Amino acid sequence: MKNGKLVTPDEPTIPFIAGDGIGPEIWAAAKEVFDDAVEKAYGGAKKVNWLPLLAGEVAYKETGKWLPNETVDGLVDNLVGIKGPLTTPIGEGHRSINVTLRQKLDLYACFRPVKYYAGTPSPVTKPENVDIAVFRENTEDIYAGIDFEAGSAGAEDLMKLLENYDQADKVRFPHTSSFAIKPVSSEGSKRLVHAAIQYALDHDLKTVTLVHKGNIMKKTEGGFKKWGYSEATTFGNKVFSMNDYDKIAADQGKDVAEASLSKAKADGKVIINDCITDNFFQQALLHPENFDVVATMNLNGDYISDALAAQVGGIGIAPGGNINYQTGQAIFEATHGTAPQFAGQNKLNPTSLILSGAMMFDYIGWHEVADSIQSVVEDAISSGHVTEDFAHAIPGSVELGTKEFGSYLAGSI
Repeated sequence: MKNGKLVTPDEPTIPFIAGDGIGPEIWAAAKEVFDDAVEKAYGGAKKVNWLPLLAGEVAYKETGKWLPNETVDGLVDNLVGIKGPLTTPIGEGHRSINVTLRQKLDLYACFRPVKYYAGTPSPVTKPENVDIAVFRENTEDIYAGIDFEAGSAGAEDLMKLLENYDQADKVRFPHTSSFAIKPVSSEGSKRLVHAAIQYALDHDLKTVTLVHKGNIMKKTEGGFKKWGYSEATTFGNKVFSMNDYDKIAADQGKDVAEASLSKAKADGKVIINDCITDNFFQQALLHPENFDVVATMNLNGDYISDALAAQVGGIGIAPGGNINYQTGQAIFEATHGTAPQFAGQNKLNPTSLILSGAMMFDYIGWHEVADSIQSVVEDAISSGHVTEDFAHAIPGSVELGTKEFGSYLAGSI
């Protein structure tokens, strides 16, 4: 990072974690696409030096550690990396490696652009109306991991604290309740919303919607809404906030507020609004075209990003990145699981990782590479050259294995 901007050399070292289960297969397919796209974009003037790192079950078997220090150091030193899916024991053992990496590297924004590629099988009637960039806060909320099991000393101490503040009667079954603490901060909320608004401005998008459950969790999710609107004011006349609309309506009447909103839209300002989480899910199904950029907290964002992905074909083709826009640190990743039951069968879809790579190249400023990758993925799906998950739903399609799909994309660039 120089003067707040990411500067990429012609031959950057980019760490990769192939991952567990189907990870090595989808990584091999993706790498072929990446290398061909770079070569064809720059004719040898630029290239990537790939640095293999270990994490997950493979790392545990080889080193006895789920996340070796060398892996974290390699990611920190090289700033930008990419990874496949990783195994984490459920219920006990090592905490989620994905969450640990986000915490350790302070990757506060989970950026999930969700859009439809023509020809993709979808459960909704108009998936083409979905084109929404989700900014999910990545380091706070329930995912902070402050969790106390029922009957533990921590749970008992929390009950005593609640008693001191006359809140204990809100716990229905105090002796058998587990507790999780949900931290939501002003700083964490504001930097996430800032990134979302800046993205909207950079891409000439019309709206940023703060999605929250502030009607119930008034201090945490309500705080996110309040702090989000506060951060919007730092952009000055580039945005128009629905907070301002409400103030104008209260002081000068609704007609004046509507006129102000209409002028803001005509002037190309980004409109900052908000939506209760449950209503957002309904509206995202009924009228997804009303949303351009969404900013939300960690747990909401987890649900929202996967639900939107389902509308455009599923998480098998959904890309994602975890980014700190202040330090430049970033990890792009496949958003699906390891699917160990399919490992070695050369049949699952590598598109999530491939499109995450396109996001990565766009992030480092190699836009020609990103554009070519997205273009060949779109062409492959529209022409029916797909993997098994799509082939059964596309009449007349050509079913390709994981490796063959990667080779088809690489050969089409």
